[in-house]
Amino acid sequence: MESKVRISLSENEIRKLEETIRSRQTGQRLVTRARIVLLAAQGKSNAAISRELGIGLNAARSWRARYAENGFAGIEKERPRGDNHGGKSSIEQAQLRSKIIELTTQTKPENETHWSTRSMAKKLGTTHSFVNRVWQESGLKPHLSRSFKVSNDPNFEEKLKDVVGLYLSPPENAVIFSVDEKSSIQALDRTQPGLPMKKGRAGTMTHDYKRHGTSTLFAALNVETGEVIGECKSRHRHQEFLSFLKTVEKNAPKNLDLHLIVDNYSTHKHESVKRWLSRNERVKLHFIPTSSSWLNLVERFFGLLTEKQLKRGIFTSVRELETCIHSYIENHNASPKPFVWTKSAEDILEKVGRAKNALNNSI
Repeated sequence: MESKVRISLSENEIRKLEETIRSRQTGQRLVTRARIVLLAAQGKSNAAISRELGIGLNAARSWRARYAENGFAGIEKERPRGDNHGGKSSIEQAQLRSKIIELTTQTKPENETHWSTRSMAKKLGTTHSFVNRVWQESGLKPHLSRSFKVSNDPNFEEKLKDVVGLYLSPPENAVIFSVDEKSSIQALDRTQPGLPMKKGRAGTMTHDYKRHGTSTLFAALNVETGEVIGECKSRHRHQEFLSFLKTVEKNAPKNLDLHLIVDNYSTHKHESVKRWLSRNERVKLHFIPTSSSWLNLVERFFGLLTEKQLKRGIFTSVRELETCIHSYIENHNASPKPFVWTKSAEDILEKVGRAKNALNNSI
């Protein structure tokens, strides 16, 4: 049987512990410790306290002992963590921290792509909790990675300034559209019905699905108003793009020039498109640099559409998918909000320059 530390409380101690529990200024951790002490004073075992409060057995045992040794001061403050790790001096700890940071940022473990707290702890003969604290304090997250691509477009600066200029200083008597296609949107149906969300459990969806075809959304975002012109088409060729250009031109005010921001997809530069543009001089295309989709604001709208409607959507046909997309656009246009561009071309060029320097130095 476990040998428990005996706790005997005076009336003043009981009163102070109860006031601590009732106070709205008390942190939840201190409330739990105070309850541990009160239950211990009732003669309850550490195991019973652990079950009643839903805490670990070691926590019940530790805080009980600390109160017996130091009174209220023993539970009032956290025990310093990591200050004397493994009996090491502060100099040794500092050296260990530096080594953890060095290995994390400059090396990889054998036969793995990145360090874990446990692989690092095993390498250096320390604990995984200590490694975790060092990573948190240093802002290191080796388990995460982010994708990127620096544009190698030889006309990057020229195109960047052109597009950003449209966002920040649009020409008079003109309307700016950000235009792109979201291709191969799948009409996916789940193989089994999911369970609804309830308290303590997220909604569920089966991991497998049935495919019912695809559709492509052509969209033009009015940069000033946030309104979207959208059409779903079965294919993604220059014919469909040209048809959509005509739709945008038809729906735009006749007395305004149209400046359309597009990417470098080949259909946007097809000879049929060029001939149509030459006959409709009020429509002008502005091409973003290659590998710079982040510069096209309509991508923000595509992100919202995916997150709010497509990601968890269940569609038994392409028609049902397209109806859902058009419905989302209609609801969006009922109270549109523009996406506001804030970065100047100079700020972006400076950041891209730093990225290129970092890439060159890593080679």
